[in-house]
Amino acid sequence: MLKRLLSFLPKGSPSIKHQIIPRDKHTISRRNISNAALKVMSRLAEAGHEAYLVGGGVRDLLLGDHPKDFDVATDAKPEQIKSLFRNSRIIGRRFKIVHVRFGREIIEVTTFRDNHDQQADNSNHSARSDEGMLLRDNVYGDIRSDALRRDFTVNALYYTLDQFSVHDFTGGVQDIGKRKIRMIGKPETRYQEDPVRMLRAVRFAAKLDFQIDPATAKPIFQLGSLLQNIPPARLFEELLKLFMGGYAAAVFPKLVEYQLLQYLLPATQQALTEEQPLAEALINQALANTDARIASEQRVTPAFILAALLWAPLGKEEKKLQQQGLKPLQAHQQAAQNVISQQLQTTSIPKRFTQFMREIWLLQDRLARRQGSRAEKVFEHPRFRAAYDFLLMREQAGENLQGLGAWWSHYQEAGADERLQMASRLDKGKPKRRRTRKRPPTQTQQG
Repeated sequence: MLKRLLSFLPKGSPSIKHQIIPRDKHTISRRNISNAALKVMSRLAEAGHEAYLVGGGVRDLLLGDHPKDFDVATDAKPEQIKSLFRNSRIIGRRFKIVHVRFGREIIEVTTFRDNHDQQADNSNHSARSDEGMLLRDNVYGDIRSDALRRDFTVNALYYTLDQFSVHDFTGGVQDIGKRKIRMIGKPETRYQEDPVRMLRAVRFAAKLDFQIDPATAKPIFQLGSLLQNIPPARLFEELLKLFMGGYAAAVFPKLVEYQLLQYLLPATQQALTEEQPLAEALINQALANTDARIASEQRVTPAFILAALLWAPLGKEEKKLQQQGLKPLQAHQQAAQNVISQQLQTTSIPKRFTQFMREIWLLQDRLARRQGSRAEKVFEHPRFRAAYDFLLMREQAGENLQGLGAWWSHYQEAGADERLQMASRLDKGKPKRRRTRKRPPTQTQQG
């Protein structure tokens, strides 16, 4: 399909000349587009507005994939959009958009953006920080200016219901054919406008198995520190997109390659730098397991993958505290608090996830203490399954736990009587601690 599409375009390097690709030269079908998105586009058109499917949805359709999310771009202002859809609301200050809800599905509708100028900056419509980051981006324009304001060429493609054509202003179709992520405009400036674009470049390259264009990639090494200016809440959202999209195993090495991991997970980066044993192997195993669960439509939680990413820093901190004189349980609890607190300075993590992480970590020690009634108590714990999966993952990463995973696998399949026998057998052959009886103090006679 891409060969057929590229054959329609002129030879040579991409230009910003407007290309209109007719229906018979591409294979995008309305059957593969959300009915909700089609309704939004149709109603906007009926009201006299331009309306296009835009961004990743168009890109993925051209690649033969099945997008889950669809975005619409229009010349209608946010207030006009809202007046057409009772099931909508305007969100955002930095970048006003309209969410139109159809049951559980949300169609994101944006107004065409335009370039910024000095008169617009620091107004009610546009503002920049001293570092060049856009604080407000509500300068409106037309479809061409909107395309040039988008981040990467492969995300600047527009599909319209008017003759079902695709509009390309930046050479995005050619870049899809070359499997290349290329920034629109000067990369340095675009990264300064929004440093998260560096993470997006890495994410799209990993997701699509594309290469980042050298001119787009080079500034990342110099400008990565700008991510420190991004609010922790937004960085956590980006963390979820990177690691919970089904391609985490491909994302992680690219974050390391482009020296961006240190701005998301500084303690994890430090553990890799120090070459802590098993740290990288455990992370890779966790990422692969998460991707596999997503691919099979199984439930996943950010707490599990975060617990793996911060496992090595936790062990390092726990060892340090024990050397300072804390007892093992105290050292563990304090280490968990310290590691999570340090991470929260970079990325916000909701409390429901940090608590989940603590329980996974704490249960690793309890899974090893199986004597008597302890095994059954751990087995009945609401987080047992997650902790057990984490234990297996540690073994798969090469950690020698002396068959602990196999023991718990058997325990779960055994009946109540056999479970009691399994726990009691652990006590056999184990030397019993001899209790010493305290003797009353003897009185000394003084002559």
